Amino acid sequence: MSLESHITRVIWEEASRDWVELSSCDVVVVGAGPSGLTAAKYLAEKGLKTLVLERRLSFGGGIGGGGMLLHKTVVDERGLGILRDFNIRYKPSSIKGLYVVDTAELTAKLAAGALDAGAKIIPGISVEDVIVRYNPFRVQGVVVEWSAVQLSGLHVDPLFIESKAVIDATGHDAEVLRILEKKNPESKVKIPGEKSAYSEKADVDVVEYTGRVIPGLYATGMAVAAVHGLNRMGPIFTGMLLSGRKVAEAVIRDLESAPK
Repeated sequence: MSLESHITRVIWEEASRDWVELSSCDVVVVGAGPSGLTAAKYLAEKGLKTLVLERRLSFGGGIGGGGMLLHKTVVDERGLGILRDFNIRYKPSSIKGLYVVDTAELTAKLAAGALDAGAKIIPGISVEDVIVRYNPFRVQGVVVEWSAVQLSGLHVDPLFIESKAVIDATGHDAEVLRILEKKNPESKVKIPGEKSAYSEKADVDVVEYTGRVIPGLYATGMAVAAVHGLNRMGPIFTGMLLSGRKVAEAVIRDLESAPK
């Protein structure tokens, strides 16, 4: 065989092996933004099989754009412990209590931290539906399709990934939660959407409201603002990091207390 066929064979073999292994997970995190990647690290460190699905071919969510395409973002003192957990450098700003982080470093090291902890990140995958069960109503996994298939407008049946928990980390649109609102009225999920900017309040509220929405489905990051009608906060990422850690703690607690 030529090198070209060897390349094809190796990629198919290894990718197929991953997909077989990941057809059932402990936790599926939908969205590889700041809160999703943070959650993935803390979940994987606890030994949970953690899969992060990202519809784009890159990760970081809203980090990369910084503030209006300026390559810096802000974190306050509450988030410094998480930055240290990920070995992310920061420096004090001219404003007391605010610290500056380079957006490229924040993106790269959040992803590296999740991967090094054992999480799997697969880009180019969209979640188009969820797996549900009744009596009681709960979410038990996700329905996935290649993002390229969706962009092309082709009709291709999706595949399934079962999991004990699903985390909506899709940001402002709360894409997974909106599926519940649209297709499953018995879930009683309603998405009022986020309110206008009030950074000081929003960066605290998004952490407070982070957690389980219905059995099997959790919200983190800006998806929390969408489902609870909270304000937006702009390019300060303390709340995103703390929300990611908090949702991981909530999932770990629920799974540890679930009947075996």
